[in-house]
Amino acid sequence: MPPLTLAMLRYAVGFLCLLPFAMAALRAARTKPPVRDLLAMAALGTGQFGVLIALLNYGLQHVAAAPAALIFSLFPLLTLLLAAALGREQASGRLIAGVLLSIAGVALSLGPKLQAGSGQGWWGEAAVLASACVGALCSVLYRPYLQRYPTVPVSAFAMLASVLFLAVAALAEGWPARVTALPLVAWAVVGFIGISSGIGYFWWLHALKHESPTRVTAFLALNPVTAALLGWLLLREPLPPQLLGAVALIAAGLVLATTRPSGQRQVRTG
Repeated sequence: MPPLTLAMLRYAVGFLCLLPFAMAALRAARTKPPVRDLLAMAALGTGQFGVLIALLNYGLQHVAAAPAALIFSLFPLLTLLLAAALGREQASGRLIAGVLLSIAGVALSLGPKLQAGSGQGWWGEAAVLASACVGALCSVLYRPYLQRYPTVPVSAFAMLASVLFLAVAALAEGWPARVTALPLVAWAVVGFIGISSGIGYFWWLHALKHESPTRVTAFLALNPVTAALLGWLLLREPLPPQLLGAVALIAAGLVLATTRPSGQRQVRTG
């Protein structure tokens, strides 16, 4: 299934799952968002749930799951850098060291392709990296709206905006004909992905509402490990030694960038 069509179906199902709860929350809300906030949340939803997933799905058509997850694991570090640039996080030596370690891990994971030359090109890797950049930007900019309004309506509205965007963009893929021709087993998979997306992104936005984007996105460090193991178990993708080394470097970089020295914590709490 083409990437835009898959993303559209995924978030259409997720939106339908959240809609009843969003309507109940809106009926209980005392104030309604102004138009400028609705436009901003629609833009963020289109980026977070539309552009990001479309780029990631395109990348996964050209890159195996494990190296794609390694590239996408730059998400939290990109969030840290962006938050620091906007004055919401303090850039430190530990942050810089963590960024360098993670970049070294990505370079190690792409080592065989560097030695093999251009081959199929770098469009897949570039798409995965671009999706991480879009996600970092949206994660930093989302929090003011999540603190202002209930999480469920924001989640549902963001998904609706992304579905409308993707429905237009996926016309080039001929999605109406593809959707009507899907067999039952494909609909079962799409339904599972959509329901998982609705539940997962609700908790994602709930976390962004109550925690800093850095702490939330740091948990994406689990992506390379789970993707590498599942790619090996389910897709029979190879698990080369340099991939494990790259995972170790990225994990060390994330830990270094997102934790404080124990002495510094004691001074602040004392």
